[in-house]
Amino acid sequence: MAADDTAAHGPQFEVDPVVLELGRRFAEAGFELSLVGGPVRDLFLGRTSPDLDFTTDATPDETLSVVKGWADAHWDIGREFGTIGLRKGRHQIEVTTYRAEAYDSASRKPEVAFGTSLEADLGRRDFSMNAMALRLPSLTLVDPFGGLADLRAGILRTPGTPELSFSDDPLRMMRAARFASQLRVGVAPEVRAAMAGMAERITIVSAERVRDELVKLVNGAEPRTGIDLLVETGLAEHVIPEVPALRLEADEHHRHKDVYHHSLTVLEQAAELETGPDGAVPGPDFVLRFAALMHDVGKPATRRFEPGGGVTFRHHDVVGSKLVKKRMKALRFDNDTIKAVARLVELHMRFYGYGEAGWSDSAVRRYVTDAGPLLERLHRLTRSDVTTRNQRKADRLAFAYDDLERRIAELAEQEELASIRPDLDGQQIMAILGVRPGPLVGRAYKFLLEERMEHGPASEEEARERLLAWWAQQPESASAAESVESKEH
Repeated sequence: MAADDTAAHGPQFEVDPVVLELGRRFAEAGFELSLVGGPVRDLFLGRTSPDLDFTTDATPDETLSVVKGWADAHWDIGREFGTIGLRKGRHQIEVTTYRAEAYDSASRKPEVAFGTSLEADLGRRDFSMNAMALRLPSLTLVDPFGGLADLRAGILRTPGTPELSFSDDPLRMMRAARFASQLRVGVAPEVRAAMAGMAERITIVSAERVRDELVKLVNGAEPRTGIDLLVETGLAEHVIPEVPALRLEADEHHRHKDVYHHSLTVLEQAAELETGPDGAVPGPDFVLRFAALMHDVGKPATRRFEPGGGVTFRHHDVVGSKLVKKRMKALRFDNDTIKAVARLVELHMRFYGYGEAGWSDSAVRRYVTDAGPLLERLHRLTRSDVTTRNQRKADRLAFAYDDLERRIAELAEQEELASIRPDLDGQQIMAILGVRPGPLVGRAYKFLLEERMEHGPASEEEARERLLAWWAQQPESASAAESVESKEH
């Protein structure tokens, strides 16, 4: 489709009035302005973009002069890249001067040069479906690279050669996998080939930028498709190498399932168990999804072939948790997210002891306490981990987990399972034992917590008796008694 040949007026467009208003302001000031990129693509998809991106021939200073007095707020943190940020009502807006940017082969920072035309600006964008613009205020579609046709065909292509596009910004390779997940689109063969040939270039991109694309991919509509593309092109070897490592060679007896495809299925099933906004685990939930993807990454390091032909992965949950922490730290995730994902990976095998032998009330309490605020996610991860084709086995595991959840609910009615504490606090412990703050109080507190876990809630008098019985067995108790006796004599 040639540039400037389609008037985009019509019922398929419901452009927010603020878009036309801003377009008129720039036109009256003698500048060009176009809505560009994702917001234009989303118009054709019938979606509303949360942010509005514009491009213009105005310089950043000229943009500021145009929006002064109109925008509710503005900031120029991206001025060196030609971008001015605005807020107008509920809208977050970015206006960027026409530009061209390229990455030096050894640099993580883009080299920015301002451009002179809309068509040239569109030519430097990542994919053709994002290289469309609406000239304002006329709402004329500008689509020099066939983005609308590609969008309708569901195929991801680049405006120029993919090699040139990915050389300009290697993160675009990650973005291709993200769009495959988010938009359910395929990737053109030449784009896939370039991703495979240039995968190592992703290493010059900052960990933070890679992380952000990975989160969007995992939270997409079809995360399996995006992850599979990363693995098949070799990008995953540089971003999340633990995932392609799951493609274990099958043992000669084929007695263990494909861990890689199993993990992708668990990811899909976990996403299906997410809830609506008011539910226990509103989706998309990155912590649950990433834990599902990574839950078995400890298996390659723990795989052992047994004499009878069997295969074991002992302690892969603990090993996997450590690997997840290391990888997420390298990708600059925040500590809370790292701890949550790693904890779910560590706990994902815990339930199987219940399914095999049943648990005491004490074990149920420990399960809830160890999961803490992750309990609802752990429920979903554990259920998602069942991918067997043996329906009888699947039904047995589902029945066992139903029973565990029932028992948790019953105990929760009787006790405060979500915040189990000893029946005596630190002040009471010190008063009963006649001791000052110190490590001894911590040991006593831990003992009472174990008693609470093992036997359930007790009255204050019962707890006092148990504490005194414990105290009688402690070396400090004997020392205190000897001291009293020596003073009496």
